[in-house]
Amino acid sequence: MEQKTKVKGNIHYVGVNDRVKHRFEAMWPLPYGVSYNSYLIDDEIVALVDTVDICYFEVYLRKIKQVIGDKPINYLIINHMEPDHSGSIRLIKQHYPDIVIVGNKQTFGMIEGFYGVTGERYVVKDGDFLSLGHHKLRFYLTPMVHWPETMMTFDETEGVLFSGDAFGCFGALDGGFLDTRINLDKYWGEMVRYYSNIVGKYGSPVQKALQKLGGLPISAICSTHGPVWTENIAKVVGIYDRLSRYDADEGVVIVYGSMYGNTEQMAETIAAELSAQGIRNIVMHNVTKSHPSYIIADIFRYKGLIVGAPTYSNQVFPEVDSLLSKILLREVKGRYLGIFGSFTWAGAAVKRMAEFAEKSKFEVVGDPVEMKQAMNDITYTHCENLARAMADRLKKDR
Repeated sequence: MEQKTKVKGNIHYVGVNDRVKHRFEAMWPLPYGVSYNSYLIDDEIVALVDTVDICYFEVYLRKIKQVIGDKPINYLIINHMEPDHSGSIRLIKQHYPDIVIVGNKQTFGMIEGFYGVTGERYVVKDGDFLSLGHHKLRFYLTPMVHWPETMMTFDETEGVLFSGDAFGCFGALDGGFLDTRINLDKYWGEMVRYYSNIVGKYGSPVQKALQKLGGLPISAICSTHGPVWTENIAKVVGIYDRLSRYDADEGVVIVYGSMYGNTEQMAETIAAELSAQGIRNIVMHNVTKSHPSYIIADIFRYKGLIVGAPTYSNQVFPEVDSLLSKILLREVKGRYLGIFGSFTWAGAAVKRMAEFAEKSKFEVVGDPVEMKQAMNDITYTHCENLARAMADRLKKDR
């Protein structure tokens, strides 16, 4: 059993899989499920790193006891207080009443607020140290990655970084938990979607955390979601580094709403001309069908964004309007923006999307295209002109 759970040294994986939940944070689809990762360090002094969602406590407790039997747990280290990781704190405390909770100043207010748990605690500051015997732990505060109390724990003995939500991804773990023992294909796209939807707003704090951790000799990353990274550390850190700098590939995301197909024909015309101009990465999303989490992930992937919507009750088509607010919330930087829209008797969508353009601080390319009722020769020309303007702007970066 020990070999199935061992990460490195005396570190064991005791996380669980959730293949039932439909939406993470009640918002983001989970087609492959999600894992809640927790780790047990079975040293002279025993430490548990983070817990799991309370729904899985019985499975979780059994996994812990399979590693340590009836031994007590001395420390519970809490890197992140989001309830999918902290949900079992109260029950762990009931089973191990003498356990000392380790966290920073921000952590303990949340523990009392969420769970009413008090008792002996070990409050750590940035760079503080804890020895478990063989394993020597160092704590690094990483606020706003992506909550104010977030921190990371580095095992200096084995080079293992317990990173909280950082470097995590959606997707339950099928069989093994080590990246060397599972097929990773589905996790790379889910990592981008996880980052862009959950962490996306906090690029600057992520960059500060990467700089703080940059000199550490990391041999494994133990995140709270997704695989334990060993052979793929450089790739994983590279993905987070690039996304947190809002760097992106050449390409265009065309996002549109269309009630009767006329606005969609504008989108199709723009896409066809982009392709003719040599832009290969073109992703089209009808907001009525594509979930926002996938659209946002693609906006993090590609430099160009072209948004189209019909006027609806003198406003932007509601599903497009909702998406625009989600983009603003993430404070994405460095994108090129084009706008198009349609109306039947009074145009408003294009004008209101121009307000989004101003708030987003994206670089507007080409002239906005506004169509009355249905496509005609002039509309085709204007859509093609917008596509050419976007293609020309992207090519300047080559």
